[in-house]
Amino acid sequence: MAITFNTDFEPNYGEVLDIAPGVRRLVANNPNPFTFKGTGVYILGRGEVAIIDPGPSMDDHLDALLGGLATDEVVSHVLVTHTHSDHTAGVPKLVERTGARTYGFGPHGPVPDSDPMEQVTFDEYFTAEEKATIEKQWADIPDELKREGPDTNFVPDVAVSHGDVIAGANWSVEVVHTPGHTSNHICFALRSGEALTQSAQRILFTGDHVMGWATSVIAIPDGDLFDYMASLRLLLDRDDTVYWPTHGPAIQEPHAYVRSFIEHRRSRENQIVAALAINSSTIKDLVPTMYAETDKRLWRAAASSVFSHLVALHREGRVSCDAHEPSLITTWSLVV
Repeated sequence: MAITFNTDFEPNYGEVLDIAPGVRRLVANNPNPFTFKGTGVYILGRGEVAIIDPGPSMDDHLDALLGGLATDEVVSHVLVTHTHSDHTAGVPKLVERTGARTYGFGPHGPVPDSDPMEQVTFDEYFTAEEKATIEKQWADIPDELKREGPDTNFVPDVAVSHGDVIAGANWSVEVVHTPGHTSNHICFALRSGEALTQSAQRILFTGDHVMGWATSVIAIPDGDLFDYMASLRLLLDRDDTVYWPTHGPAIQEPHAYVRSFIEHRRSRENQIVAALAINSSTIKDLVPTMYAETDKRLWRAAASSVFSHLVALHREGRVSCDAHEPSLITTWSLVV
């Protein structure tokens, strides 16, 4: 079952727009290969409101976010799906300006001393013209947006767990713990509010767990493929009718879409096993073939996801590697 991605999405940067009764969204102007068209920031309720994933720390973005509220509205809650900087970098400034309390599963999990993705490069696959274009695009990106990696500074005022309910004056959400992309990733299911009472929409704000434009990167050591697959299966037991992810458009048929994600991961595993059945390989050997149709700028991120598959297969005893500790640069072989 192939995933049918939806990349038909053109944001209105700087505008707070109604997307459902009692739910508004502002898309930050921080597009890049990892954030798609930018970070979607959600506003729940009226009067006393919650903000889900404030996004980057750019002052013009935060000005637009708060300027899009009515003059008598106040931000009482800041809800965080997970601690990647494109979601949380703006939290300190937002809290300083509003006095809101922050809610999240907890701080970020283990972070390696060096960036694992720096261990693998695919420079030889880029033409001189492509390299020049990428370098210019990189130079044009503001410094605060150059890395959408772990935010190790965020610690929630209120740590929440799976099944907890967070309530405001005219809205409430249920916490759905969905580790995998990160260990502290959570989704927020709308439990009460105008969207339910006026349109019967059962909305799940999915963060980066399930997105319409792409799959999530599983980056070890904090990301875990087994957890990710279990978190996908968890969604199949729920009755949510629409997903609103942090990046890209809404997902209108969530169960069928989640099933395609599960099948996609099984397909990736089969690709790896088939390749290793022919020859022992490194991740650098595998990615260009497995992700031939993917933007090459994302290949290093793809390497992290391939690594997560190999580590899972290693834990199951189905593959071996030529080092005591598996890494992105070890050579992998199929156990027969």
